[in-house]
Amino acid sequence: MNSQSSKTWSNWAGNQTSNPLSIKKPQNEEDVVEIVKEAKKRGLKVKVVGSGHSFTGIAVTDEVLVSIDAIADIRDVDFGNLTVRVGAGIKLCDLNPILQRSGLAMPNLGDIVYQSISGAISTSTHGTGLEFKTIADAVCGMRIVDGQGQVVECDKQKNPEIFHAARVGLGALGIITEVTIQCVEAFNLHAVEEILPIGEVTNNFDRWSKTTDHIEFFWMPNTDKALLKRNTRTLEAPPRPRNKRHSLKRRWNRFKNEEIKQNVLFGAMNHLGKIIPPLVPKLNSMVAGESGRAEYITTSYEVFASPRRVRFYEMEYAVPINYGIEAFRRVVELIGDLDHYISFPVEYRVLGKDEIPMSTATGRDSAFIAVHVFRNTPFEKYFQGVEEIMADYEGRPHWGKLNFQDHETLSNNYPQWEAFQNIRRLMDPFGIFTNPYLDKVLGPLT
Repeated sequence: MNSQSSKTWSNWAGNQTSNPLSIKKPQNEEDVVEIVKEAKKRGLKVKVVGSGHSFTGIAVTDEVLVSIDAIADIRDVDFGNLTVRVGAGIKLCDLNPILQRSGLAMPNLGDIVYQSISGAISTSTHGTGLEFKTIADAVCGMRIVDGQGQVVECDKQKNPEIFHAARVGLGALGIITEVTIQCVEAFNLHAVEEILPIGEVTNNFDRWSKTTDHIEFFWMPNTDKALLKRNTRTLEAPPRPRNKRHSLKRRWNRFKNEEIKQNVLFGAMNHLGKIIPPLVPKLNSMVAGESGRAEYITTSYEVFASPRRVRFYEMEYAVPINYGIEAFRRVVELIGDLDHYISFPVEYRVLGKDEIPMSTATGRDSAFIAVHVFRNTPFEKYFQGVEEIMADYEGRPHWGKLNFQDHETLSNNYPQWEAFQNIRRLMDPFGIFTNPYLDKVLGPLT
């Protein structure tokens, strides 16, 4: 097991930092058990960090910080049952190509895949599509080291109450060391991406969402345009390039769109807008464009996710599906009333319900509204205004994205809140895995 003395840690966005007494880098489950037992003996708190893509303080600690990056192996592929068993530290961006080569795929993915599998499920990370669910819903087995250093195996048959809660555990139940995922046969996505008037999108979105596998849109503030993405699952193969030159051209066009436009150019525009704020509306109009359509077929994970190199802060809320567009329109009005410009798009997605206690989609089909700002720019007034809107619809915040909630305001929005708290007390009776963020959103252990 690797270990190092106190060193400053920060997350991807740079808005969360800590100075742990030590940073532990276990190589296997036995190392994790040893870390927890030693911390318990010394009366220290332990927090696990994945790839640091959460914007909240969910992984922050000044005591013992554990990185499970080294526990990232593929342990078993069951082709008969379409399951894969992996070390909990494996990154989704590394797992997806391996699954593809095995003829498998994750059922659904979000638009960022730098997270570890354990971090993604613990924060209720999700994709889009009313007939599909969160990444955590695909988990069918886990191994967790609890607050006493005991290894707990759980699935639907073994310790089912723990399994039920632990798929979205917020890091409050223990250290996940292994995850078994229910996959599906590998599939492609037929992607259609269009720039359309925002009114056309909002007026038709609910209807489109019922007939499209995966659908979302991005509205650029201070414009009347939105990028609509509609992805249909297919076994149809991508069209073969006519020749090597055509293949190179297609790869260049994709690189130009994803890297140059979405990252390099968008990053430069945000830096310029930060220096000269009145330019933001014009820059946003340039990003949105006048019109345009792209259509292509490729592997599912390549369509679901795109590279995000421009760093930002984000808040995301889930509201009941029937109120989604109404809540979005109120966010549009809020942005128009702010005393400063917003240079990042507002993202809108939909997702089917699940029954995981702390999932943001538990018990209800949900619309997700995400707002962003460029890193190191003010966000409080904007995000607080959005949160006030979402409160009118019993909004639930993404656990890894910024919010101003506490356990008193959150508990009424989760029907299985007490069931989760009971498992939390069972798994972590001494509060080994608590930190200020968890004490705030879940309440102190009692």
